[in-house]
Amino acid sequence: MINLRQLDLNLLLTLDVLLAEHNVTRAAERLHLSQPSVSVHLARLREYFGDPLLLPGPRGMRPTARANALREPLRAALDALGHAVAAVDEFDPAPAQHTWRVAATDYGGSTIVLPALAALRQHAPGTRLAVLEMVPSRIARQAEQGDIDLAFHTRDGAPPGLHARVLFDERYVLVGRADHPQLQRAPTRKQFCALEHVIVSPDGAGFFGITDEALAQVGLSRKVVLSVPHFLFVKAVVAQTDLVAMLPERLVRNAPELTVVAPPIEVPGYAMTMLWHERVHRDPAHQWLREQIAAAV
Repeated sequence: MINLRQLDLNLLLTLDVLLAEHNVTRAAERLHLSQPSVSVHLARLREYFGDPLLLPGPRGMRPTARANALREPLRAALDALGHAVAAVDEFDPAPAQHTWRVAATDYGGSTIVLPALAALRQHAPGTRLAVLEMVPSRIARQAEQGDIDLAFHTRDGAPPGLHARVLFDERYVLVGRADHPQLQRAPTRKQFCALEHVIVSPDGAGFFGITDEALAQVGLSRKVVLSVPHFLFVKAVVAQTDLVAMLPERLVRNAPELTVVAPPIEVPGYAMTMLWHERVHRDPAHQWLREQIAAAV
């Protein structure tokens, strides 16, 4: 039974050249070794394989049947090993056939994926992009197992152990329909609290959020009448009703159906980050994808 742990890779390199040259002297020249060193290698190879491998002949050395059987598999194995340890080629997006998977909320899809989409389609038309539902508790495991390439999450809520890059800082604004009578000018705190609000509660059915925390610190509270799980539904609600909402500013830019004003109370914003695992950190294709997304936002 052949034990690869006992085999010196340099011996296989010597054998590969010997099988090509059928001559110890020429093999030594190609390997930049002395002729005695190549002869020593050949002796060790004969012992390892239990076969003479190369026999003296009238026109150099002729391979045995065992050597002939080794020639092609050995060349293929050394080629594969060479590719495995070679420097990684620069990524060329034009012919790429990658399928990338990113985890994002509807907010992340609208503010990060959508702005990046045109450039991705232009420069890498053969690639595909899958946007998966972002579940914060699953991000780390999904990234580790290769189920996702990237995730978009707030910096404060990001799981530890992943690479992170801040894409932008976000702030909250007060939003209502375009002709909302109470938003023709920025409301006072009292007017703000009297409005009927809709809130986004990703974890389900919550009626208290970061805006309510800010109000509570100054002894105030607002009237939250609707709780929904997704940001984009909130945009539709406030555009068609008298309800208002505190929404991330990027989500409501260039929306003529909406009125956007500064809230009468300061609500802390957040940093939006791009997250990925160490396993793809140095991959040229993944690096290209990250740069395209960062540039787009």
